[in-house]
Amino acid sequence: MQLHQLRSTHKLKRARRIGRGGKKGSTSGRGSKGQRARAGRRFKPLIRELIKRYPKLRGHRSKLFKKPLVEINLVKIEKAFKDGDTVSPKALFGKKLISFPGNKIPLVKVLASGELTKPLVFEDCLLSKSAKEKIEKAGGTIRS
Repeated sequence: MQLHQLRSTHKLKRARRIGRGGKKGSTSGRGSKGQRARAGRRFKPLIRELIKRYPKLRGHRSKLFKKPLVEINLVKIEKAFKDGDTVSPKALFGKKLISFPGNKIPLVKVLASGELTKPLVFEDCLLSKSAKEKIEKAGGTIRS
């Protein structure tokens, strides 16, 4: 079968001709007067509408370039690492404890939820005050 051999299975419905007297005369279903009643009515340019809808950023733009911050609790670190291991953003990513949003290495903040019993080495991580105390109590070290 080819394109010129295709046949429609139903008859086409004729388009209603409006504005020529009878039931659809006069205003022809367009209401009365105004821009929308006219032929060839004008809309605002689409790009302008999109710009108006887009939220405007106020103030200084430096906050756009902040690194993302990922928080992780000591409970998860305790389960995933062995004695003497180094905990860093890359090591956490390797163990799939964190993900990199936007393929950028995030800042990692360690929070003190849970207990730590192993001496671990923490590198390039931000620590809460209580997490720092728990790490030092367990015999771990902190490197900047």
